[in-house]
Amino acid sequence: MGFSFRPPERRVWKVRDLVASVRTHIEREYSDAWVEGEISNFRAPESGHLYFTLKDGNAQIRVVMFRSSARLLRFRPADGLQVIVRGRVTIYEDRGELQIAAEYLEPKGAGSLQLAFEQLKSKLEAEGLFAPERKKPIPSLPSRIGIVTSAQAAVLRDILNVLQRRHHSVNVLIFPAQVQGDAAAREVSAGVRFFNQHDNVDVIVVARGGGSAEDLAAFNDETLARTIAASEIPVISAVGHETDFTIVDFVADLRAPTPSAAAELVIRSRQEVEDHDTALRERLSRAMRYRLLMGRQALTELSQHGAFARMMELIRQRQQKVDDLAHRMELAERQSIEGLLRRWETIASAIRHYDLRLVLSGMRKELDRGTQALVSIMRNVLLQHRVRSERFEMILQSLSPLAILERGYALVFDSEGNLLKDTSRVQVGDQISTRLAHGELHAAVTKKQE
Repeated sequence: MGFSFRPPERRVWKVRDLVASVRTHIEREYSDAWVEGEISNFRAPESGHLYFTLKDGNAQIRVVMFRSSARLLRFRPADGLQVIVRGRVTIYEDRGELQIAAEYLEPKGAGSLQLAFEQLKSKLEAEGLFAPERKKPIPSLPSRIGIVTSAQAAVLRDILNVLQRRHHSVNVLIFPAQVQGDAAAREVSAGVRFFNQHDNVDVIVVARGGGSAEDLAAFNDETLARTIAASEIPVISAVGHETDFTIVDFVADLRAPTPSAAAELVIRSRQEVEDHDTALRERLSRAMRYRLLMGRQALTELSQHGAFARMMELIRQRQQKVDDLAHRMELAERQSIEGLLRRWETIASAIRHYDLRLVLSGMRKELDRGTQALVSIMRNVLLQHRVRSERFEMILQSLSPLAILERGYALVFDSEGNLLKDTSRVQVGDQISTRLAHGELHAAVTKKQE
């Protein structure tokens, strides 16, 4: 028939090449796939990557979400959670397994933000951070209020207006912070820590206006919640509208429905304070009048008692005895003063007949004679000492080596300062010094003679 058959050309693949080829084909066909299933075998190692299996009936596929995408999740995946995964279908070459490199993950049904909110709420509630007994009381009249919010926010102006109206003398410290976005939780936490470190306010208000769940997501941050829970200063949460709830509302010491309501709650108005003060004064006055009336009545009853009459008789007897003793003391004091007056008059009369000037004149003459005698004796003693000193000085001068030098003699010393008495102690060329009566000479030995 003229037909010729050629067998198909056989191509032998290497395993890696085959897997790479299939991987390229699959990634081209399924570069952006949305897959729904149930999470199982979930793992979150320290590297930050997430690994789990996505199941649907008897079918399953492995999923990996790398750290760059995992850190953007608003909730924490867990086994049994029904989710929708968006990512790229690929093959893990080392094991030849089909897997999804996920870029986005959301729970099916409830949104990711709501799920993250519920998960964190359950976790912190189990730790006791929402317990009423750990809430700190809000001071009724704080002198300094710290506000953590955006400096450009309208809620800040609302709060300041309310505080000015209710109690204009209060001091306000503002810590500007972002209240929306990735940096918001970190900056609000820094504000709460700042006021605690400096201890310069009595109460802290964390404020933000209303918004969507995404706008309020920063106030569902775990780090911010723990910072507020650890605050030593009472914290009031004023985030969103009355129907908005965040994690900060649960850990704060007091939740205000709105920022303006927080300003109303944080400080009482001056009129309220004055009214309360007036009411307390009236209550105190009525209580004091009542107590005085009851005391007077009790005192009247006691005064009519027989025992009280006997006690009054004893008191009168003691008073009479005191008066008698006081009279006797007055008489004794008067007699003592009269005796002293008589004695003083006697002494004054004796002094008037005694000429004190003559006595003083005689004492002065005797003192002058003694002084002259003492001066004469001291002069003689000094003269004797002077003569003796001059004699000793003459003896010392006659014995002084300097006096001998004055007669033309000299003292000769070797180079070491020793006095020379013999020529054998020096050699020709040695340095010597000569002490004269006036000055010294330094020379060298050029010749010596025994």
